[in-house]
Amino acid sequence: MKILLAWSSGKDSAYALHVLRQQRELEVAGLVTTLDAAAGRVAVHSVRESLLDAQAEAAGLPLWKVPLPWPCSNAQYEEALGTALTSAKAQGIRGVAFGDLFLEDIRAWREAQMARAGLTPIFPLWGRPTRALAEEMIESGLRAVVICVDCKRLPAQFAGRAFDHAFLADLPAETDACGERGEFHTFAWAGPMLRASIPVRPGELSELNGFAYSDLQPV
Repeated sequence: MKILLAWSSGKDSAYALHVLRQQRELEVAGLVTTLDAAAGRVAVHSVRESLLDAQAEAAGLPLWKVPLPWPCSNAQYEEALGTALTSAKAQGIRGVAFGDLFLEDIRAWREAQMARAGLTPIFPLWGRPTRALAEEMIESGLRAVVICVDCKRLPAQFAGRAFDHAFLADLPAETDACGERGEFHTFAWAGPMLRASIPVRPGELSELNGFAYSDLQPV
């Protein structure tokens, strides 16, 4: 079955690609990503579009970009994504995979979206214990940098750090090891799902609306 993978540019979607490629009944035929059209950056993560393009090239997959206005209402988001999914289905896509881990409300929302589009939702990492999963990601060779943190949950200085064992050890006890509740977001620059690494370096640290961002730079 040909599917798309919802691609945020972070570790969870990257590791989901690695897991999906081991399932012979599924073929990941492309990556789908929402973009802040005006800024030219990945929605929420604020990763530069050029780095997103480099990821898709390294993954060896076509990238389906869904441009969004800013600000973007939920209705506008669903309309833009729905248009993209209708096009995908017409081209033989039968499902969409997501890197979600345990948030039931998010899963239900995605399942409703896919039902409207007539596509099968797939959750290859669902229910995995997140600390063990985070360790597994690192041990697999996945390399990522933390690009955004919620300052209500983590100090701003966590932005720009490598997602590694030391990072996990420094997380407060109440913080999910994969940042599933939005504590932090990452950019995956190397790993078994990519044919080549993507040289990057942490950029200037800034804070906006209670979040700290490291403006990741290509090297």
